[in-house]
Amino acid sequence: MRWISLAALFLLVFVLRTASQNTPKNGGDFAGSPPANLPPGSKVPKNVILIKGAWSSASDSTTPVPDGGRVEDGFFRDDYFRISYPVPRGLTETYQGPPPSESGRYVLAQLGVPDTFKGENPGHILVTADDLFFTPFPVKDVLQLTAYEKDNLQTDYKIELPPTQTKIAGQPFTFYAYWSPAAELHWYVLSTEIRCHALEFVMTSRNTKILQNWVIEMSNMSLPVETTLTGNATAGDFPVCIKDYADGENVLNRVDPVFSEHRFNPVPVRIIIDKTGTIKHVHFLSAFPDQEKAITEAFKQWKFKPYVIAGKPVEVETGIMFGRAAHPLQPAVNTAVE
Repeated sequence: MRWISLAALFLLVFVLRTASQNTPKNGGDFAGSPPANLPPGSKVPKNVILIKGAWSSASDSTTPVPDGGRVEDGFFRDDYFRISYPVPRGLTETYQGPPPSESGRYVLAQLGVPDTFKGENPGHILVTADDLFFTPFPVKDVLQLTAYEKDNLQTDYKIELPPTQTKIAGQPFTFYAYWSPAAELHWYVLSTEIRCHALEFVMTSRNTKILQNWVIEMSNMSLPVETTLTGNATAGDFPVCIKDYADGENVLNRVDPVFSEHRFNPVPVRIIIDKTGTIKHVHFLSAFPDQEKAITEAFKQWKFKPYVIAGKPVEVETGIMFGRAAHPLQPAVNTAVE
């Protein structure tokens, strides 16, 4: 798959579209989370929904987590991914995303027009991330995820541009476009990989000129140099992402958690291992409080073999699934019409 400029991409979209027309604990450490363990007799605040059960949390409030992003001063910023994305003029954050799913799916930002907006709706932008350690899709990197999404579109969606590699803000992205003739809506999907997550911008509008302008404006985005399409970047300032590093000879000492209750939910956990082989940060994507406590206590006794690059130990980030993992999804027959 060869690299292609944005201008060439848009020209291809126009040509192909013309041809086709003719024929969602307690919120953990995150600000704004509702208190799920209010004292007895306390009154639930207005417009707050309490959720008791499995939730996301982290071992400290200073280490960035994927869903710790925010929209402020006209930018969407996420310290975990180290991105700064200028929100297109007229758009704002419409809803805050739900907690991450058990399979590591994040809704990082939902951008649209405010309720007070009058006139024709230009469209909206969804910023998401898929944790490639835990995704149920049969993929290993962004290229495979993009191909899987394209091959599994519903039959009433038509491909305008097949997955194509391009560069945005100097970093690699894969881009494809599709549309719904019935709804007269167009989707532009731009994806890249950071820290073993597939970061995706999904832009939706009836007006392809608006979508093209939004893509061009992405050139003003700030991205880390570790952005890739195949997950083979070196560590840089990030921990090295290694799937299944908590298996085999990498683990020098392991103590299994002792759970007080038998539950059947998957408990995906991301950890950062420091240069000495000790766990320094724990991020629970979804866990009950008793599960979180048991796993945290067990982790205090874990010890890893330090990971060395060019003779120097580096930090490692990896994922561990406790309990029953989500059932992997199988590729479906391609019913999309190109």
